[in-house]
Amino acid sequence: MEQKVILEAPFTNEKIKSLKAGDMVYISGTIYTGRDAAHKRLFKMIEAGEEMPFDFEGQAIYYAGPCPAKPGKPIGSVGPTTAGRMDAYSPLLIEHGLKVMIGKGSRSEEVVEALKKHTGVYFAAIGGAAALMARCVESAEVIAFEELGTEAIRKLKVNQLPVIVAIDSNGNDSYEIGRKRYEIKP
Repeated sequence: MEQKVILEAPFTNEKIKSLKAGDMVYISGTIYTGRDAAHKRLFKMIEAGEEMPFDFEGQAIYYAGPCPAKPGKPIGSVGPTTAGRMDAYSPLLIEHGLKVMIGKGSRSEEVVEALKKHTGVYFAAIGGAAALMARCVESAEVIAFEELGTEAIRKLKVNQLPVIVAIDSNGNDSYEIGRKRYEIKP
Protein backbone atom coordinates (compact mmCIF):
# COMPACT_ATOMS: atom_id res chain seq x y z
CA MET A 1 0.00 0.00 0.00
CA GLU A 2 1.33 3.43 -0.97
CA GLN A 3 2.04 5.96 1.74
CA LYS A 4 -0.25 9.01 1.80
CA VAL A 5 1.69 12.02 0.46
CA ILE A 6 0.90 15.21 2.36
CA LEU A 7 2.67 18.34 1.16
CA GLU A 8 2.92 21.50 3.21
CA ALA A 9 2.84 24.82 1.39
CA PRO A 10 4.98 26.73 0.49
CA PHE A 11 6.51 24.47 -2.13
CA THR A 12 10.23 24.03 -2.74
CA ASN A 13 11.92 22.81 -5.92
CA GLU A 14 12.89 19.65 -4.03
CA LYS A 15 9.25 18.88 -3.12
CA ILE A 16 8.06 19.61 -6.65
CA LYS A 17 10.75 17.49 -8.32
CA SER A 18 9.70 14.49 -6.20
CA LEU A 19 6.21 14.51 -7.76
CA LYS A 20 5.30 12.47 -10.83
CA ALA A 21 2.31 12.79 -13.16
CA GLY A 22 -0.56 10.73 -11.75
CA ASP A 23 0.53 10.92 -8.08
CA MET A 24 -2.24 11.53 -5.54
CA VAL A 25 -1.25 14.27 -3.11
CA TYR A 26 -2.88 16.08 -0.19
CA ILE A 27 -2.00 19.76 0.30
CA SER A 28 -1.95 21.42 3.71
CA GLY A 29 -1.01 24.99 4.59
CA THR A 30 -1.68 28.28 2.84
CA ILE A 31 -2.86 28.49 -0.76
CA TYR A 32 -4.56 31.28 -2.71
CA THR A 33 -7.61 31.36 -4.96
CA GLY A 34 -7.64 33.24 -8.25
CA ARG A 35 -9.53 33.03 -11.52
CA ASP A 36 -9.63 34.83 -14.88
CA ALA A 37 -10.23 38.41 -13.75
CA ALA A 38 -7.68 38.19 -10.92
CA HIS A 39 -5.08 36.65 -13.24
CA LYS A 40 -5.57 39.42 -15.78
CA ARG A 41 -4.98 42.01 -13.04
CA LEU A 42 -1.92 40.22 -11.65
CA PHE A 43 -0.49 40.00 -15.18
CA LYS A 44 -0.98 43.75 -15.73
CA MET A 45 0.50 44.53 -12.30
CA ILE A 46 3.65 42.55 -13.15
CA GLU A 47 3.94 44.31 -16.51
CA ALA A 48 3.60 47.69 -14.73
CA GLY A 49 6.20 46.73 -12.10
CA GLU A 50 3.67 46.97 -9.27
CA GLU A 51 3.89 45.03 -6.02
CA MET A 52 1.89 41.80 -5.90
CA PRO A 53 -0.83 41.26 -3.26
CA PHE A 54 1.12 38.22 -2.00
CA ASP A 55 4.61 36.83 -2.54
CA PHE A 56 4.41 34.25 -5.34
CA GLU A 57 7.62 32.47 -4.32
CA GLY A 58 6.78 28.81 -3.67
CA GLN A 59 3.04 29.48 -3.57
CA ALA A 60 -0.05 27.84 -5.04
CA ILE A 61 -3.06 29.34 -6.80
CA TYR A 62 -6.26 27.32 -6.78
CA TYR A 63 -8.43 28.22 -9.78
CA ALA A 64 -11.65 28.57 -7.84
CA GLY A 65 -14.37 31.11 -7.15
CA PRO A 66 -15.87 29.92 -3.87
CA CYS A 67 -19.54 30.20 -3.00
CA PRO A 68 -20.46 32.32 0.02
CA ALA A 69 -19.92 30.60 3.36
CA LYS A 70 -22.84 29.19 5.32
CA PRO A 71 -23.08 30.35 8.93
CA GLY A 72 -20.25 28.92 11.02
CA LYS A 73 -18.24 27.78 7.99
CA PRO A 74 -15.10 29.46 6.59
CA ILE A 75 -16.14 29.02 2.95
CA GLY A 76 -18.87 27.68 0.69
CA SER A 77 -18.39 25.11 -2.06
CA VAL A 78 -15.00 25.60 -3.66
CA GLY A 79 -14.55 23.51 -6.79
CA PRO A 80 -11.93 23.95 -9.50
CA THR A 81 -12.51 25.91 -12.67
CA THR A 82 -11.04 25.18 -16.11
CA ALA A 83 -7.33 25.94 -16.00
CA GLY A 84 -7.00 26.73 -19.70
CA ARG A 85 -8.71 30.06 -19.06
CA MET A 86 -5.57 31.16 -17.17
CA ASP A 87 -3.08 29.94 -19.80
CA ALA A 88 -2.48 33.40 -21.29
CA TYR A 89 -1.34 34.70 -17.89
CA SER A 90 0.25 31.68 -16.18
CA PRO A 91 3.71 31.61 -17.83
CA LEU A 92 4.48 35.15 -16.58
CA LEU A 93 3.26 34.33 -13.06
CA ILE A 94 5.35 31.15 -13.03
CA GLU A 95 8.37 33.16 -14.20
CA HIS A 96 7.80 35.44 -11.19
CA GLY A 97 7.88 32.60 -8.64
CA LEU A 98 4.47 30.90 -8.68
CA LYS A 99 5.20 27.18 -8.23
CA VAL A 100 1.83 25.46 -8.08
CA MET A 101 -1.48 25.75 -9.89
CA ILE A 102 -4.61 23.76 -9.05
CA GLY A 103 -7.51 23.48 -11.49
CA LYS A 104 -9.11 21.10 -13.93
CA GLY A 105 -8.41 20.28 -17.56
CA SER A 106 -5.35 20.37 -19.76
CA ARG A 107 -2.84 23.21 -20.19
CA SER A 108 -1.16 24.91 -23.15
CA GLU A 109 2.33 24.04 -24.33
CA GLU A 110 3.53 27.47 -23.09
CA VAL A 111 2.39 26.65 -19.54
CA VAL A 112 4.03 23.20 -19.69
CA GLU A 113 7.31 24.75 -20.86
CA ALA A 114 7.17 27.34 -18.04
CA LEU A 115 6.61 24.54 -15.49
CA LYS A 116 9.66 22.70 -16.82
CA LYS A 117 11.86 25.81 -16.98
CA HIS A 118 10.94 27.14 -13.51
CA THR A 119 10.26 23.84 -11.65
CA GLY A 120 6.51 24.09 -11.21
CA VAL A 121 3.64 21.65 -11.01
CA TYR A 122 0.01 21.65 -12.07
CA PHE A 123 -2.45 19.71 -9.92
CA ALA A 124 -5.90 18.60 -11.00
CA ALA A 125 -8.57 19.01 -8.36
CA ILE A 126 -11.64 16.84 -8.37
CA GLY A 127 -14.35 18.46 -10.47
CA GLY A 128 -17.89 18.04 -9.14
CA ALA A 129 -16.67 17.67 -5.55
CA ALA A 130 -16.81 21.32 -4.49
CA ALA A 131 -18.57 20.61 -1.19
CA LEU A 132 -15.96 17.96 -0.33
CA MET A 133 -13.15 20.39 -1.17
CA ALA A 134 -14.73 23.02 1.12
CA ARG A 135 -14.40 20.62 4.06
CA CYS A 136 -10.61 20.87 3.68
CA VAL A 137 -10.65 24.66 4.15
CA GLU A 138 -10.01 25.76 7.74
CA SER A 139 -10.01 29.52 7.11
CA ALA A 140 -10.50 31.95 4.24
CA GLU A 141 -9.96 35.69 3.86
CA VAL A 142 -10.11 38.04 0.89
CA ILE A 143 -6.68 39.63 0.42
CA ALA A 144 -7.03 41.39 -2.96
CA PHE A 145 -9.56 42.60 -5.53
CA GLU A 146 -12.57 42.38 -3.18
CA GLU A 147 -14.69 44.14 -5.81
CA LEU A 148 -14.44 40.99 -7.97
CA GLY A 149 -16.71 39.09 -5.55
CA THR A 150 -16.20 35.35 -5.93
CA GLU A 151 -13.21 36.02 -8.20
CA ALA A 152 -11.36 38.01 -5.51
CA ILE A 153 -8.06 36.55 -4.35
CA ARG A 154 -8.51 34.64 -1.12
CA LYS A 155 -5.91 33.28 1.25
CA LEU A 156 -7.01 29.80 2.34
CA LYS A 157 -5.64 27.60 5.07
CA VAL A 158 -6.26 24.05 3.92
CA ASN A 159 -5.87 20.66 5.54
CA GLN A 160 -5.26 17.71 3.23
CA LEU A 161 -6.85 19.14 0.08
CA PRO A 162 -6.92 16.15 -2.34
CA VAL A 163 -5.27 16.71 -5.74
CA ILE A 164 -3.61 14.69 -8.50
CA VAL A 165 -0.37 15.65 -10.24
CA ALA A 166 -1.67 16.48 -13.72
CA ILE A 167 1.61 17.88 -15.10
CA ASP A 168 4.89 17.36 -13.27
CA SER A 169 8.04 19.50 -13.41
CA ASN A 170 9.41 17.37 -16.28
CA GLY A 171 6.35 18.12 -18.42
CA ASN A 172 4.80 14.66 -18.08
CA ASP A 173 1.06 15.10 -18.53
CA SER A 174 -1.30 12.61 -16.86
CA TYR A 175 -4.09 13.58 -19.28
CA GLU A 176 -1.93 12.55 -22.25
CA ILE A 177 -0.59 9.46 -20.47
CA GLY A 178 -4.16 8.32 -19.71
CA ARG A 179 -5.35 8.87 -23.28
CA LYS A 180 -2.42 6.92 -24.72
CA ARG A 181 -2.92 4.06 -22.26
CA TYR A 182 -6.51 3.49 -23.40
CA GLU A 183 -6.23 4.48 -27.05
CA ILE A 184 -7.47 1.87 -29.50
CA LYS A 185 -4.64 0.89 -31.80
CA PRO A 186 -5.49 -0.19 -35.37
